Amino acid sequence: MKFKLKIMITNKQRSFVIYGLAALLLVIPFIGMQFTKEINWSGFDFLIAGIFLFGTAFCVDMVLKMEKKNARRMFYIVLILLALFLIWAELAVGIFGSPVAGS
Repeated sequence: MKFKLKIMITNKQRSFVIYGLAALLLVIPFIGMQFTKEINWSGFDFLIAGIFLFGTAFCVDMVLKMEKKNARRMFYIVLILLALFLIWAELAVGIFGSPVAGS
């Protein structure tokens, strides 16, 4: 006899988790700044990071609400996260050498 455990999560709960993860990621450097001088973010850095993280959370949330097929959901979410990571890496260390990174 097999038992399936199916957890029911509402759209509101899922949205709370998605935006909560974005907020948690934004709080990590703030806490790190309290303990070390190596992390030195300005208010502008937090603003840009917040725009990227909450913009990504919004896009992922919209994909999860609008797309019904799981394969397409995962494809779009992977694309969104890949775009976030590439832009973040470019802003952090300039992996592409664009003027945006200050190169």
